Amino acid sequence: MSAVKSEKSRRGDPADRIIRHAQMLSDHLQARREQMYPPHAQKSLRHFMTNEVSKLTTIPESTLKLMSNEGRGPIPARLENNHRVYTLAQINELRVLFAEQRPGDALRYLPHRRDGEHLQILAVANFKGGSAKTTTSAHLAHYLALQGYRVLAIDLDPQASLSAMFGAQPEIDVQHNETIYAALRYDDERRPITDVIRQTYFTGIDLIPGNIEVMEYEHETPRVLANSGVSSDSIFFERLRLALAEVESDYDVVLLDTPPSLGFLTLGAIYAATGLIVTVHPAMLDVMSMSQFLLMMGDLVSVIRDAGASLHQDFLRYVVTRHDPMDQSQVHVVTMLRHLFVEDVLTSTAVESTAIETAGLAKRTLYELESGNISAATVKRARESIDAVNEQILAMVSEAWGRTA
Repeated sequence: MSAVKSEKSRRGDPADRIIRHAQMLSDHLQARREQMYPPHAQKSLRHFMTNEVSKLTTIPESTLKLMSNEGRGPIPARLENNHRVYTLAQINELRVLFAEQRPGDALRYLPHRRDGEHLQILAVANFKGGSAKTTTSAHLAHYLALQGYRVLAIDLDPQASLSAMFGAQPEIDVQHNETIYAALRYDDERRPITDVIRQTYFTGIDLIPGNIEVMEYEHETPRVLANSGVSSDSIFFERLRLALAEVESDYDVVLLDTPPSLGFLTLGAIYAATGLIVTVHPAMLDVMSMSQFLLMMGDLVSVIRDAGASLHQDFLRYVVTRHDPMDQSQVHVVTMLRHLFVEDVLTSTAVESTAIETAGLAKRTLYELESGNISAATVKRARESIDAVNEQILAMVSEAWGRTA
């Protein structure tokens, strides 16, 4: 017994140890971030070669080179080998320039929403850890921005992994009342959603970061629901959609990275969403968990119906993530999902790749990697897989807008 007491005494009180470990890890992560992104711990986006710009904009390389030589349009920087490179902001300048010069092809160059095309709100959901929910959200946000769309990414997860991908360390860079909770809360500290939107280093993407504060909405909402005097404008599942309506004209797509639980925030995201993307790792335990997720989500949707409201979703799709096509057990699971849900499972899958894992360690997506970080062949295979998934999601968005190929 004395030995046990001695060990407890040596290690300290468990609560104190948790607090100490949290501070140690937070300090270590902050130090790493400052080392990775000097001098002010700010991420920056790489430049793009002329051939990449041509692929993104459909402007021929020869035209880009001619414009550069003649001093027309944004002037690219030059590398040591004299190759031209553009920032994403300059790429968007080119899009605007060509859309103005060629109005008949304006949509081809500048794909922003037009009159009559509703804001697309895409919720990425699953309460099973390891389903690559945040990885999917970050890659989709970056892909859409590279295609010229205006994106608002909202981190609804108290773990705030998506915020970290954009260079924000939740407990340091996100202060009190600076998360989506600020725009949803029920008291007099509620703020307009515009107050908590911040620009990111990735041109075309704005962010509402998350941290542990977003959990306050899960704690506060039951108290509000128990108050019989609550007015109709406080219905919890409508608050996120109503907040987004305040900035509807500023964006083409809103991405909601939901928490790994089916609470009030997730229900609000599902209600607000015009498209629901459920990520699933093709392992039987994960599929069993997803079954419970869908059953519980069905119950929550019934709550919405009982309140006299209804969902207005353009699509629901399952995205197979961390997929190893050589693993026969995974092949079996994917086949089963396609048999059950048919076209609701995307035909493209996000393959498991060391390229994605290595990029994630540096809080980057594949779209941010520069040549030399990982073998070109590995990156190419992973990028083709992620591109294919994102292309299918964008195609569904375009179809919802009524755009034809």
